[in-house]
Amino acid sequence: MSDASPDKRRLVAGLRARIEEDLATVERRQADTAAGVTHEENRAEHAKDTRATEDSYLARGLAERVAELRRALEALGSAPIRDFADDEAIAVGALVTVAAEGEDGEAQEEQWLLVPGAAGIELQLDDRTVRAVTPVSPLGQALLGLEVGDEGTLRTPRGERRFEVLSVA
Repeated sequence: MSDASPDKRRLVAGLRARIEEDLATVERRQADTAAGVTHEENRAEHAKDTRATEDSYLARGLAERVAELRRALEALGSAPIRDFADDEAIAVGALVTVAAEGEDGEAQEEQWLLVPGAAGIELQLDDRTVRAVTPVSPLGQALLGLEVGDEGTLRTPRGERRFEVLSVA
């Protein structure tokens, strides 16, 4: 199988750029918050003053988000992004086009890129919106192993959502 199409390479590059941008922002915020925890102006003025404690919780949460973004970047860098043959089952790296039931009951085309990280990020590719999904997400699990022409279902808080796989690239 050959390398990925230019479209898929652009999508993965876009995902990486979006994660790198988020990572830089969160790293700056985490550093500022961590510095504020020990700043003399953040000293407790009385027994019920919890500013420093709250800031330390925030700094810890931001540090966890930094680690999560770094893992997503690493996973994207090590994932095989290639094109799929028409008769191949959906796996990580697949760009999947489906006809999905919309909220109004009408079928609409959607595109999903199955990647090991960066879940939920939406990217524009020409005039289409492509959403990144991971294999551990409910949607990713519903897609794995399906082929063109297969139907799948996804349980959502609003009920069951049906879709048909139109293409796998």
